[in-house]
Amino acid sequence: MAKTFLSSLSLLLLLSSASAYKGGADWQQGQCDITRINAQDPSSRLESEGGISEFWDHNSDEFQCAGVSLHRHTIRTRGLLLPVYHNAPMLAYVLQGRAIFGVMVSGCPETFESPQQSQEGLRGAEKFRDRHQKIENLREGDVVAIRAGDPHWAYNNGDEDLVVVVMQDNSNNANQLDQNPRSFFLAGNPEMGQQQQHQQQRFRGEGRQGQHEFGNIFHGLDVETLAEVFDCDQETARKLRSENDERGLIVIAERGLQVIRPPSRREEYGRRGEREGYNGLEETICSAKLRENVNNPSRADIYNPNAGRLSTVNSFTLPILRFLQLSFAKGVLYKNAIMAPRWFVNAHSIVYITRGESYIQIVNHNGQAVYDGQVREGQVLVVPQNFAVVKQANEQGCEWVEFQTNANAMFNTLSGRTSALRGLPVDVVANAYQISRDEAERIKFSRRETLFFSPSRSSPARRHGGRVASA
Repeated sequence: MAKTFLSSLSLLLLLSSASAYKGGADWQQGQCDITRINAQDPSSRLESEGGISEFWDHNSDEFQCAGVSLHRHTIRTRGLLLPVYHNAPMLAYVLQGRAIFGVMVSGCPETFESPQQSQEGLRGAEKFRDRHQKIENLREGDVVAIRAGDPHWAYNNGDEDLVVVVMQDNSNNANQLDQNPRSFFLAGNPEMGQQQQHQQQRFRGEGRQGQHEFGNIFHGLDVETLAEVFDCDQETARKLRSENDERGLIVIAERGLQVIRPPSRREEYGRRGEREGYNGLEETICSAKLRENVNNPSRADIYNPNAGRLSTVNSFTLPILRFLQLSFAKGVLYKNAIMAPRWFVNAHSIVYITRGESYIQIVNHNGQAVYDGQVREGQVLVVPQNFAVVKQANEQGCEWVEFQTNANAMFNTLSGRTSALRGLPVDVVANAYQISRDEAERIKFSRRETLFFSPSRSSPARRHGGRVASA
């Protein structure tokens, strides 16, 4: 009797656990049954004093399937992206410009400290010392990893606009809320800009669906509470609430930004030293490396001098990605070159074209071409896990970056030296496609390259017809 009771109880607990697990994944059920994929432009934009923020519609079928959202910041010179944290981990890629940025990790020491100095213009005044967590330089080609809940900021100290594209992984286990992207600002009045954004959309008949949500968390606390917790007067507390601040998410620091940071040369030397001496053990969350640059062609992991190259960033090159469960890649295709048809085994891939155009085909599990057309610079294409994809550059070549939803995204190819067909016996190929053994051998061994193929002489430049990329 006791054994029967225990068996029944164990079965009940097992079913309950399975039900709970399934319930947590309900949002994704059927979301990847996609019959059409679109190349997408941003669906909305928000203008701030110091720049522009653009957002893709995360409620589209493709973004819902991948469980991610995407936005892009253009920050003007002396523009400061206000301190903010998010409900999910993020990867950011610097498309253009340079900046300084900081990520505040709770419990970590303030390792950057200024020498004692008198306040400017006040001889004999009380001396002060500033302390803060580390600040790093950003430059074009940098990939930055940010954990969920870690406040961060960025300041454009360059002479040109800073352009950063950001992917937020809303389906990540670190996000215990729903799948809507949320940003929690520590300053400013982003609600004002958001209201303007919604008004513009209602004017266009788009409504509020699919919008990134954000606000200043201090705005919800009353003045008395703020004055108490910061030990300040009520006038200062009101400024923390930013009630009358209409500058938006990005503000202009009129006098520039004076912060403590090491000289660039010393920082670069230290970074090289870290890479040379890294043994995988000394890194803690407080000293974790947060960025990796992929612009240098010599860094490529796969390279064909006649066709293109691919540089990857995963948990082996940037260990913090192991915790974020994200990875990244940058690809370059030369004139009319082709990237072998491939599918990702364990990740969705979010493709952002950074230069030129590419002819892309994507095929789903039904053997249906869900995308067949051009993708131009600035557009985004979501490639779901296991969907086959092939790219070909036009006459000007093409460059792109990929955000991937696994710490070590892996793919298989359909053609080339390391492809799935290359691993099959000739007779299997011959019988599968009803061709002769000679034809099967030709198919198996026709391409000696691994991933990037130079265009064959018998094939002219690829037609660039097909379905036109829709916004």
